[in-house]
Amino acid sequence: MRRSIARCLRGLRSYCTDAGDGFQSSKLKIFDRHLKRKQRDRAAWLMKPKDSLVDTVAENLLDRLEDCKKTFPTALCMGGSLEAIRRLLRGRGGIEKLLMMDTSWDMVKLCKDAEQQMPTDNIETSYVIGDEEYLPVKENSVDLVISCLGLHWTNDLPGAMIQSRLALKPDGLFLAAILGGETLRELRIACTIAQMEREGGISPRLSPLAQVRDAGNLLTRAGFTLPGVDVDEYTVRYSSALELIEHLRAMGETSALLQRSKVLKKDTALATAAIYESMFAAEDGTIPATFQIIYMTGWREHQSQQKPKKRGSATVSFQDLQKQFGSDGSC
Repeated sequence: MRRSIARCLRGLRSYCTDAGDGFQSSKLKIFDRHLKRKQRDRAAWLMKPKDSLVDTVAENLLDRLEDCKKTFPTALCMGGSLEAIRRLLRGRGGIEKLLMMDTSWDMVKLCKDAEQQMPTDNIETSYVIGDEEYLPVKENSVDLVISCLGLHWTNDLPGAMIQSRLALKPDGLFLAAILGGETLRELRIACTIAQMEREGGISPRLSPLAQVRDAGNLLTRAGFTLPGVDVDEYTVRYSSALELIEHLRAMGETSALLQRSKVLKKDTALATAAIYESMFAAEDGTIPATFQIIYMTGWREHQSQQKPKKRGSATVSFQDLQKQFGSDGSC
């Protein structure tokens, strides 16, 4: 399998982006990709058959295919919630060929085994070990790229999105769902307070995530046209902080920071759980955890797409519209 991974990555180019200060942003390594692969290997064994949170995000992402009149014969699904996307696809998008890609061999095997239990849907599915930061896909080769809860772990998110755009054919569609900056805000607060009390300082424990205001800029920077961004927040209730951590492990969403503290003191962990419960617990004893999901939509440029008119080409002025409809803007 190591030889297979090497074959996928050999000769691939990295489309890293310039940060504007003379350095390329991909040189700044925030996440340990090797650790993240091992976490996803573990998640493949811990993952529940059907996770309500993951299924909801995947369903909402796939719903966007129903808003498109065109079909997408060839699609790439990379990283994140592969199994949920494959299971919930149900013929949407007119997909005929589907390439499933993940850095984790165990996760790919899980998806391949799960497909054998699904009803036949006449979709030719292939599997490959690959990395979102070095896409093993030719340019202009797919009609659709889907990433559900995976791209937020890349060190160079704009660069990964540029590669996705280049992999698309003209008028191809990019769909992605990533965790937003408000995710696990309750846990962040509890962990910060516990560290201050027990250790006298703060060390990074939870991974940084993109903010909503950045999503549109990311799509534009990557060169997508007709960008669209919307946000949902989900609150999941757990019986304890331990159950929350177990769920994050099963999703493969635990921290993979390079500059992380590798040892979590027992008293700090217990203090975090106690503070979490005292600050956020409901009357029934459950604790909430917020998951902010940012959905991104973008298209590869094509001449058939609508484009803004040139500046000064308007034939009606706003003053005329105001006179016609009234000063208060009502019809």
